[in-house]
Amino acid sequence: MTEQDHFDHRPSWDEYFMKLAEEVQTRTTCMRRAVGALIVKDRRILATGYNGVPTGLRHCNETGCLREQLGVPSGQRHEICRGLHAEQNALLQAARYGINIEGASMYITTQPCVVCAKMLINAGIKEIIYKNPYPDKLAMDLLSESDIVLRVFNEDKAEDAD
Repeated sequence: MTEQDHFDHRPSWDEYFMKLAEEVQTRTTCMRRAVGALIVKDRRILATGYNGVPTGLRHCNETGCLREQLGVPSGQRHEICRGLHAEQNALLQAARYGINIEGASMYITTQPCVVCAKMLINAGIKEIIYKNPYPDKLAMDLLSESDIVLRVFNEDKAEDAD
């Protein structure tokens, strides 16, 4: 590969950050779904998160998944899950280390659920870029009512502001 070939294949910012969110999701401990999230401001990564149990607790592959055992459909009964969502973990990481995320963007491999949508609205996130759909109409209704810019990541139309 020549130096010019490298620059011709340079990823857009959207592609770059979504690729990193996909890498973050590989740390998941959830048995049902792997999700990764990045909080980005001024093209700088402020915090990351993936879905899984709180720090120090046994992972679901040890305890079993209660939602799976009860046959709970995707998008329902989040309160009986041992884990936190990727968005929640990213927000908590930023809070724990005193990082100001107001006005930031969040790249997520999966559309937020209603619980995460409410948190993102109140946290001051101004843009959400997600890749995969999630069956939660109320989340989408709340996000569309907010001032948050919501974009579905499309590799062919990824935004690049240089």
